[in-house]
Amino acid sequence: MTKTYFEARKWASFTLKNNSEFNTLADVDFIMTHLFDMTQVQLLIKNQTKMIEADWKKFQNVINEIAGGMPPQYAIGRADFYGMQLKVNNQVLIPRVETEELIDWVLEATSEIDEKPLKVLDIGTGSGAIAIAIKQNRPAFKVTATDISDAALQVAKENAKEEETDISFVLSDVFDQISDKYDIIISNPPYISEAELEDMGASVVSHEPSLALFAADNGLAVYKQIIAGLNQHLTDIGMVFFEIGFHQEADVMKLLKSEFSNSQVTSRHDVAGNQRMVKLVR
Repeated sequence: MTKTYFEARKWASFTLKNNSEFNTLADVDFIMTHLFDMTQVQLLIKNQTKMIEADWKKFQNVINEIAGGMPPQYAIGRADFYGMQLKVNNQVLIPRVETEELIDWVLEATSEIDEKPLKVLDIGTGSGAIAIAIKQNRPAFKVTATDISDAALQVAKENAKEEETDISFVLSDVFDQISDKYDIIISNPPYISEAELEDMGASVVSHEPSLALFAADNGLAVYKQIIAGLNQHLTDIGMVFFEIGFHQEADVMKLLKSEFSNSQVTSRHDVAGNQRMVKLVR
């Protein structure tokens, strides 16, 4: 038997009560508004309206998936990022708020050259979040995005099409299929070490792609791979932006400085004070 939107919200909140990360009525409203493409105001207006049977069943299925441990973004197939609602599935990482801060840093660093046709490379694009956000805010930039996963690239291409952004996508393991030089290289690569596995949330380990999460060499393998190719692929006045994991700031900065001793290497912490970003200015 179907329910009103209000009854469905209460049922969902009760069903999710044991979910430590996603259990409030506000969380339920996030799911419902995204799932049925409505605003919070529209949801409140419909509060006493009976849901159609198909929508009620769809809502039940999504809530039960989340109660079983699936991240809500995967359950509804969407994730909010930098003012966008991007498509996501278990072939791509769910974009995080911390990555929005990396984009802020890129935009700050390019605020006086925003109209130049700079060439930008996003390595390990996943859902396309970084590449699309950069292109939307710097439309003059020529953006290329790569990933080692063809399935991830398909998601990124769909998001770029939805957001009406002109981005070139390349299936590549870092620079393997890349021949050009770029003015800006950005990457949020896999950086979690095997030793950190036990500290990861169960839903992340169970549902998000391990290829995009974990890296060998204490989480530094992909950084080393990228840095090894910078001399060939970064212009003489280029910049590099990395998102990094907790406690990797010193290691990543050391790797960059050892390769570019005369360049400026700086770091930035996120709003929570955690080590999160490193920048190289050649």
